[in-house]
Amino acid sequence: MPQEQGQEEPYPPEGYAWYVVGVLTFVYIFSFIDRQILNLLVRPIRRDLGITDFQMSLLMGFSFALFYTFFGIPLGRLADSRSRRTIIAVGFAVWSVMTAGCGLARNFTQMLLLRVGVGVGEAALSPSAYSMITDYFPPKRRATAISVYSMGIYIGSGVAFIVGGLVAGIASAQQTWELPLVGATRPWQVVFFIVGLPGVLLSLVVYTVREPVRRGIRMMKAADDKTRVAQVPMREVVAYLRQNWRTFFCHNVGFALLSFSSYGAAAWVPTFFVRNHGWSEAKAGQVFGWIVAIAATLGIVAGGRLADWMVERGRREATMRVGLIAALAWLPCGMLYPLAPDGNWAAALLVPSVFLAAAPFGVSAAAIQQMVPSGMRGQASAIYLFVVNLIGLGLGPSAVAAATDFIFKDDHAVRYSLLLVESVAHVAAATLLFVGIKPFLASLERLKQWNAANA
Repeated sequence: MPQEQGQEEPYPPEGYAWYVVGVLTFVYIFSFIDRQILNLLVRPIRRDLGITDFQMSLLMGFSFALFYTFFGIPLGRLADSRSRRTIIAVGFAVWSVMTAGCGLARNFTQMLLLRVGVGVGEAALSPSAYSMITDYFPPKRRATAISVYSMGIYIGSGVAFIVGGLVAGIASAQQTWELPLVGATRPWQVVFFIVGLPGVLLSLVVYTVREPVRRGIRMMKAADDKTRVAQVPMREVVAYLRQNWRTFFCHNVGFALLSFSSYGAAAWVPTFFVRNHGWSEAKAGQVFGWIVAIAATLGIVAGGRLADWMVERGRREATMRVGLIAALAWLPCGMLYPLAPDGNWAAALLVPSVFLAAAPFGVSAAAIQQMVPSGMRGQASAIYLFVVNLIGLGLGPSAVAAATDFIFKDDHAVRYSLLLVESVAHVAAATLLFVGIKPFLASLERLKQWNAANA
């Protein structure tokens, strides 16, 4: 019969733990470059593939998010019992190949299928990364560590906009390139090769980090005398989630609505500058890219630091409260930038808007790690990412496009679509996060009871 073994080890040296975060952040940066590169290539891709704004929004969001979210759940379950670094490395290689393949797409259907492949590959990353970081850092440092990892969202997105802007500028001077094996190639296609192909080799960098000891989890000695993780049965996972459904609903949907707003803005703000302020794609990409890379990166780290500071002072619900604060603080400048009469004023108002919009997305993941047992972290993270990405990435870009196409019926009304979609999402998110604070505290107490019963 297998026997349980307990194992408690000290946390690894802080310097090495931060090295691991650095490697995972590097991978996350690449994932967001590959995910967001479409957002500044709207005009050339629409022209060459002959598609509408709404079809473009499906490529930006829904096609990617649908399979990203569905494959995330089984991959999250694997992360609770198998090598997390191998899951990440294989996923990195897969999404890189699929991104490069987007440069070969000749019609909407081909591009749609390749974007699905990118989503499947990227589903491997964050559940495993969150779980690894949680095992490398003590509780009082986790929100900051996960927020630093989550910087990859904004560094990667910023680089995608900057590179996209450069490509847009080159595209205006040169119609095609002749590439070996591929032949005549548009500049927007070349950018997919440039950002995708290096990831196939760079995926090996994940093997420079060690798989951490799993903390607070049951270990079993199997018949072959090897010690393995005792995977929590699915029925226990479902029962635990059901017991804490109010917390998960308010947390997941609340942060998903903030993601809905952020992805909608990321998809259409460059086009807003082009259509409403007469900027070139190159200028829009450069300006928005630097705002995202700097302001959002500072915002997400500030959110994590604020949460850890509050935890040290006894505020156990800090991760939820930081999300609430950021959602409300965003409203003044976030509602004004689409209405600014001048592009430079709009860009200036975007700086605090982007800073505050980014602040919740490290603490949101940290809250999941805080409120579930160790053996369920990968699965709970995958469910969180399922909700956040299906609502945020899957619907956010399409909501803005749908408002422009079907409500305002004018391409230049994208500014009003941004105002409508983002404002409604932030008010609804703040309401859910406020309501969710008491259930969150109750879930922390249930976690203590669960750990005691399963020690």
